[in-house]
Amino acid sequence: MIEQIYTYFTIETLYMWINLGVLPFWFILVFFPQSHICRFLVTSVFPIFILSGAYIFILYKSYLIGYDFNGNFSLYLSLNELSRLFEDNLYLLIFWTHFIAINLFLGGWIVKDSQKFYINKILLAFPLVITYLIGPIGLFVYWIIRIFYAKRMSLYE
Repeated sequence: MIEQIYTYFTIETLYMWINLGVLPFWFILVFFPQSHICRFLVTSVFPIFILSGAYIFILYKSYLIGYDFNGNFSLYLSLNELSRLFEDNLYLLIFWTHFIAINLFLGGWIVKDSQKFYINKILLAFPLVITYLIGPIGLFVYWIIRIFYAKRMSLYE
């Protein structure tokens, strides 16, 4: 039974499940940011546990096939080394899971922070969608909106 489960979760299947798995969380963040389900299910540690489990499983599969983890540190040497690492599908999936988890965490933080300043949820949807697609720019858009709602600007909040 375990062997069947293990063979089912190929790299392509994991990629599909990770991408589809985060969509309900983002749907709740965008359309129901002030609901109890959002607070307990999305802005908690629950999605991070799920994505961490997927991350650990990918690392485990990488270990089993003899992936060179020490070679990952070469990504800091040059863009050529980084592009060489992205040629490997396992490394690419590890990176993608990392990206998805960070963006989801950032979306949850935006929702929690916006509730402190009573930011309109319709206005909040715009930076959340941008965060889902291109994380840092979504945070920048949220920060601009937040400045107008907070009526102040601080570098330490």
